[in-house]
This record gives sequence, structure tokens and C-alpha cells, in this order.
Amino acid sequence: MKEEQSQYLYVPGATTVGVVCKDGVILASEKRVSYGSFVVSRAGKKIFKITENIGAACAGLVSDMQILVREVEAYANLFKLEVGRRISVKAAAKMMSNLLFSRRLFPLITQTIVGGIDDEGPTLYVLDVLGSNIPDKYTAVGSGAEIAIGVLEEAYREDMTVEEGKELVTSAVKSAISRDAMSGDGIDFLIIKKDGIKEETLKF
Repeated sequence: MKEEQSQYLYVPGATTVGVVCKDGVILASEKRVSYGSFVVSRAGKKIFKITENIGAACAGLVSDMQILVREVEAYANLFKLEVGRRISVKAAAKMMSNLLFSRRLFPLITQTIVGGIDDEGPTLYVLDVLGSNIPDKYTAVGSGAEIAIGVLEEAYREDMTVEEGKELVTSAVKSAISRDAMSGDGIDFLIIKKDGIKEETLKF
């Protein structure tokens, strides 16, 4: 019985959100890194730049997030060197999906949102630990996802600007933080537009 309880006790929590806007993509995650009821860090980073036009935001084990993003970034750089053009968002998400599926027997414990902007416009994909790859306009993953997705569902519009999208994402993550003890301590944003990626942080 104790063993069963400990398995559930040490599942890492997070609230991570992604939204497609008419002029870009916003990825965001709160900063708390928890291990069961213990807060390991209040300054964790769960958003990552993969290329100049693609980013990822994750929920789960920070080490697994870092390894996965590092691999995808390396393959994306190789693609650019060999083919002579930047990898598309769809191809980067598919590559990440293949990496996760290849590790399915010993999975990387991370839910991931991949977003970016390319010739097809702003796009977003959500992936689970086994590599399921689902395109979407807005999504949330992590222990606070159920609360955040409710806020997104209510107010999301496809014609939102990045500025409006950032306000919605902030509201969604703040709502999740207020009810999910494993999320908190500020929000990191990855704002992806045609002219590049900008990182911002909102501290509480």
C-alpha cells in the first residue's frame, strides 16, 4: 500500500498552455518545480526555444524535458545544414513524436506542446509521453490543465492578436495556479512571431 501511495505522491506537477493567434503563437508555463508535496524550485524553466521560429513548452520531469528538446534542436539544426532551409513546425513536432515513440518502453515523462510559425502560418501540436501528435488551436497540459483549459475554452477566438492571446494565457495559468498546489511562482512566456521568438517572465 505504501509503495502505491508513493508512486502517486511524487508525480511532478505543472500548468503549461499553448495558444495560436492570427499573428503568432504563445507558449507559457508557470515556474514551480515540485516533487510530491515538496517545492524543489521556484525558478524552473519549462519553455524552450528549438529554432528561430519554433518553441516547446512542457509539463513533467524537467530532466526529461531538457533531454527531449536538446535532441530535437540538434536534429533541426542538422536538417537546416543538410537541406538548406528551416524545418517546419509540423516536421519538428513529428520528429519529437518519433523520438517519444521510440522510447515508449522507457518513456520520457513529459507532456509537450510544440508551436511555431512557418510558411503554413502559426501552428500548434500537443504530444503525450508516447508520442501522440495532435494539432490544435489551443491546449493545456500538466496537473493544472483541467482548470486552464476551461478558461481557454470560454474566451479563445481564432482572430486574437498575440497581445490578446497573452492576456488569455495569463488568465488561464493564473486560474490554474490558484487551485493547483503544484503550480505557481510566476509565468514564463515564449512569444513566437514572424520576426522571431521573444521570452518574457511575469513574476508574482
